Amino acid sequence: MNSALEPWLYGIGTALPLLIGAAVGLRYDLPRWLLAALMAFGAGTMLAAVSTELFQPAFDELGLLPAGMALMAGTLVYVVADRLVETRLGPAALGPALMLGALLDGVPENIALGVSLTEGGLVLLVAIAVGNMPEAVAGAASMREDHAIGPRRGMAMWTATAVALALTVPAAEALSTTISTGTIAATQAVAGGATIAVLADSLMPTAYRDGGWWVGIATALGFLTAFALGG
Repeated sequence: MNSALEPWLYGIGTALPLLIGAAVGLRYDLPRWLLAALMAFGAGTMLAAVSTELFQPAFDELGLLPAGMALMAGTLVYVVADRLVETRLGPAALGPALMLGALLDGVPENIALGVSLTEGGLVLLVAIAVGNMPEAVAGAASMREDHAIGPRRGMAMWTATAVALALTVPAAEALSTTISTGTIAATQAVAGGATIAVLADSLMPTAYRDGGWWVGIATALGFLTAFALGG
């Protein structure tokens, strides 16, 4: 593969599932059990990405305290931002909250992906892509039901998010030679913290509410799939 083209393809690879998921969620009234299964499977892949692709490298590079502080910083940023959205929008907050989650955990994840391209990055790409699609489907479906947003505005919002994430990968790859390994590790830990918050605040509670007891199986399957790719 052309090395100059590779970062752009990886960036598109993380953003395209967002656009596909948003288009599906905004256009089709999917059964709630299917949305729950998608969210649970995506949550499982994201759990694997946090543990093996994001926090573990940060822990190895920085040690427990610095990596843990970066993890908690990422969690705190998402939780506070999500609370502000929830306070402002009330019951209509799920769609924007999931989009916010895609952005807040996606930017540091895509930065981590961009700077890791010299070592491959395929596993992290797959985990990000698989996690992004159900997040977008669920968030866009909630926006479709919100008359204040609607399909056209919702698609514009998700498109802007996807473009921002796609551009993050080549930008990070271009700057990778000037970014210290410590900064890269801290960025990975921040991404992990934001991802954990998204899972706890939005994806997993909604998946259980709409799917019931069996979503634990879908979550485990998602984790196993991503972990197997990492092996």
